[in-house]
Amino acid sequence: MKVLITGGAGYIGSILVPTLLSNGHKVTVLDNYLYRQNTLLDFCWRPDFDIVRGDVRDWQLVLDLVNKHDAIIPLAAIVGMPACKRDPVLAEQVNYEAVKFIAQQKADAQLLIYPNTNSGYGQGEGAEFTEESELKPISVYGVTKVQAEEVVRSVPNSVVFRLATVFGVSPKMRLDLLVNDFTYRAWNDGFISLFEPHFKRNYVHVRDVADLFAWTLDSPEGIMGEVFNFGLSNANLTKRELCEKIKEQIPEFHINEVDFRKDPDQRNYIVLNDKIEERGFWADRTVEAGITELIKSFNILQPNIYSNLL
Repeated sequence: MKVLITGGAGYIGSILVPTLLSNGHKVTVLDNYLYRQNTLLDFCWRPDFDIVRGDVRDWQLVLDLVNKHDAIIPLAAIVGMPACKRDPVLAEQVNYEAVKFIAQQKADAQLLIYPNTNSGYGQGEGAEFTEESELKPISVYGVTKVQAEEVVRSVPNSVVFRLATVFGVSPKMRLDLLVNDFTYRAWNDGFISLFEPHFKRNYVHVRDVADLFAWTLDSPEGIMGEVFNFGLSNANLTKRELCEKIKEQIPEFHINEVDFRKDPDQRNYIVLNDKIEERGFWADRTVEAGITELIKSFNILQPNIYSNLL
């Protein structure tokens, strides 16, 4: 299958591309290399891989590429609350308008796999969320992603995955994700000032996300036209519980709870992943294993350059 991945040189794409190539797919990546990363160099020798340096807001370029592929995975996005808040116009253009254009231009037979975020559920106040729960995004990031989901769900042969907070090591590393961030603070600083420690989120490893997309491409029957939560069912953790897991591997990590600050990201919820598991796929890379690999990676990374903050 010929697969187009926008933003394919990013955090998830850098894991997804080799996964799809190893499964026998032909992959084209469209990426503007906004963060000056040098990922995917390892695959330039392969005749089944192509890279196009360009912008998802270049409608003619995107249309030409969409027309040449059997499946599209639009990963290109301004990711996270801080980056979107800093440039909401750019976030609207990339996170919503570009996905809308792809959805409306693709042929009915082409597959569209859209990665949304649990951010769409909003504050939650500790409630449990299924795919039938109302979406109430509270950030520019969440709003633009939910808008794009609505368009994707209106076209044939599309599927939406509402991803938990992703963690783990990638060639295009991100240290602004919660597990990655907290683990680095423990390793580098030895302490964390933890506010609103009772806030819960769900988590999922970046390689499980890549495997999910690959599984969907290989077995799309019964999946298309649906929306699924995707995360570790045993990893609906409070921020304090996450820190305790990190402390098990970095015993000198000091957790200091404070009450004079609020989390700027007010998400606080439990996400249920039963629906995708009943279809035969589930995340299985644990938070504990992710913490272990992150600790190894910190001996290699230059952390100041690994963030999605513009």
